[in-house]
Amino acid sequence: MDSQGRKVVVCDNGTGFVKCGFAGSNFPAHIFPSLVGRPIIRSTTKVGDIEVKDLMVGDEASQLRSMLEVNYPMENGIVRNWDDMRHVWDYTFSENRLNINPKESKLLLTEPPMNPRKNREKMIEVMFENYQFDGLYIAIQAVLTLYAQGLLTGVVVDSGDGVTHICPVYEGFSLPHLTRRLDVAGRDITRYLIKLLLLRGYAFNQSADFETVRVMKEKLCYVGYDIVREQQLATETTTLVENYTLPDGRIIKVGGERFGAPEALFQPHLINLECLGISEYLFSTIQAADIDTRPEFYKHIVLSGGTTMFPGFPSRLERELKQLYLERVLKGDTTRLSKFKLRIEDPPRRKHMVFLGGAVLADIMKDKESFWISRAEYLEKGLKCLEKLGIKV
Repeated sequence: MDSQGRKVVVCDNGTGFVKCGFAGSNFPAHIFPSLVGRPIIRSTTKVGDIEVKDLMVGDEASQLRSMLEVNYPMENGIVRNWDDMRHVWDYTFSENRLNINPKESKLLLTEPPMNPRKNREKMIEVMFENYQFDGLYIAIQAVLTLYAQGLLTGVVVDSGDGVTHICPVYEGFSLPHLTRRLDVAGRDITRYLIKLLLLRGYAFNQSADFETVRVMKEKLCYVGYDIVREQQLATETTTLVENYTLPDGRIIKVGGERFGAPEALFQPHLINLECLGISEYLFSTIQAADIDTRPEFYKHIVLSGGTTMFPGFPSRLERELKQLYLERVLKGDTTRLSKFKLRIEDPPRRKHMVFLGGAVLADIMKDKESFWISRAEYLEKGLKCLEKLGIKV
């Protein structure tokens, strides 16, 4: 709470999950899937302890997934369906979750880098018109990640469920002209894992079994350090094969798929995308920066988001970056490689890094009125109030 007794809420809306809680907390109070479900056929009124409603959001919708037509209001980090997004927000602020009265609360929202202006304007409109929050601030996710890590300058590699961003931040300001976006993230890896398992003879449904495969991905998948060696191990031996018990009790064997699915991050052509892999993007982003800032960026690469949690991800990224630097900058001269300082920071709580940074920032600024866009300012100036965030309108 701030000095006037208003609650200060932090809400990180991801494509896959909403992470929400209060300023100053070390962990989100609630984490639930960002999805809205509507029953296909109303055959029963109750499943276990859950009542089947006309509209279901979050955990409830996720548990009854097989009976519902499921919609994700966000796609690749950007809101596509505002009506469904409003249902998700209703659920977030309701007594089931945060239990707040928006009129007596301030809200810090997060947005992806390169968020379209229209999207941001609509977000402000909904928060002030529909929910009537007392104050609002919109922060860029990459900047919050660095705050959580105690840095002001660095490159954030943020890979969540819907989108991967590589965003350089200098002295607390994100650099939009250098930001890169890669549309390969957790959801694509899960889809690709379903496809790979089908080749092994296990048929999973793309929507009903999606959650099952996502959990399997989190438990079993890893990033191969040397992909050729991993493929050899997968074809010639059974060392990589793991037994996995499905929720219905069946046991399946998973082998080469364990490193095959996350490989899509480094080789997007595997999932039919014509773009560079994550290491190439990171390298080209830093090389496009001002020559004086490059050493700082190489020394402070910070990972964030659930998709960077794969075992082996940081070491593979480091290996490929070194290789690219050696080939393209040093032209193969290994003697000069010792001067190249590279550091990838992989904080253990990086899955919720954006929320943590938001909670720190909101706590420091809770009583600084000039930081927040107040409802009075919005009513007086309309969308011009966005200029307070340093955004030209």
